[in-house]
Amino acid sequence: MNEGKNTLDIGFGITGSFCTHAKIKEVISDMKDHYNIYPIFSPNVCSLDSRFGKASDFISDIENIAGRKGIYTIPEAEPIGPKKFLDALVIAPCTGNTLAKLANGITDSAVLMAAKAHLRNERPLVISISTNDAMGINFRNLGMLFNMKNIYFVPFGQDDFDKKHNSLIAHVSLIPDTIEEALKGRQIQPVIKSPF
Repeated sequence: MNEGKNTLDIGFGITGSFCTHAKIKEVISDMKDHYNIYPIFSPNVCSLDSRFGKASDFISDIENIAGRKGIYTIPEAEPIGPKKFLDALVIAPCTGNTLAKLANGITDSAVLMAAKAHLRNERPLVISISTNDAMGINFRNLGMLFNMKNIYFVPFGQDDFDKKHNSLIAHVSLIPDTIEEALKGRQIQPVIKSPF
């Protein structure tokens, strides 16, 4: 952590899973008075409109809440490593695609570059999962990341076990508590938390 500051610098990497974006906006709004938030956007978040809203409106809202322009590109994210300016980095929501790439060392977006750059400083990376295949083809990636140093998970559960057997989603309201525990080198417990 950077000493001599009143608040912590928290990176907030936002990927797809558009159905959770409204909740993420609420969490960032709640966090902004306690942390300096640095938004980082995946290419899909920047370019894809969905039934949940327009990409440009969402980005504008997040930047207004955070009080700063977001990070959009790999070159913009890379200095997070050498400059060491983040105390913790959150990926929320973390899609199955992002989860798989992170577990396999793929760095093809600003969010993934931010994660790679941040982890080199041995500081906490907090993952807030939201994917329909977490207990399917992505289960091994979830397991790999659980076993990695400096990676912590926001507690999660099955959001619709009747219709989506493999789906897991994090309790995003627990992101601040997860960050606080991660900064102490601890995984918040219990990790598996239901119901929704």
